[in-house]
Amino acid sequence: MNPRLTHFYAGLEGTWCIREIRKIKGPSLPDAERLLITDSNGNLDGKWLLRGVRSNSRYTSAEEKAQLELRQEGLGRSTSTFAVLIPIKKTEEWWLLSQDQRREIFEEQSKHTSVGLNYLPAIARRLYHCRDLSTDEPFDFLTWFEFSPDHERDFDELLVHLRTSREWDFVEREVDIRLQR
Repeated sequence: MNPRLTHFYAGLEGTWCIREIRKIKGPSLPDAERLLITDSNGNLDGKWLLRGVRSNSRYTSAEEKAQLELRQEGLGRSTSTFAVLIPIKKTEEWWLLSQDQRREIFEEQSKHTSVGLNYLPAIARRLYHCRDLSTDEPFDFLTWFEFSPDHERDFDELLVHLRTSREWDFVEREVDIRLQR
């Protein structure tokens, strides 16, 4: 068992109630009632399963990483009863770029980290990588966000900034899954 591997089961069980599944780009995911997040790969029935691995920071400078660690609060705060899971698949064109070219688009052009810092600590996040698990994974990344209900408008504003950036030209599939605990 890999302690960094996380499973997101959508079905009838789980702490999180699925409020809405929004297709942003490409195919959506089937509707489901609840989301269970676990490090177990048990035989759970569900409408769909997404898997991701917590990994090291990528495309982030040492200074940016320090700023994120200083400002971001952890997940699981009692007031953070809203969450959003955003699975994303990037285009093959993205993956053919070198690491420094992706960094250039990610931060220098799109300001991904800089924009995100403006919404801390109200919005907490964790990124999971899927691409290296297997060639069958439907997404490259799973991004998990938690916040209190009064920060949902801020979260939507953050998404507008990111989705209108140069980086999003390389997104071929995105689903926005709104949840409530």
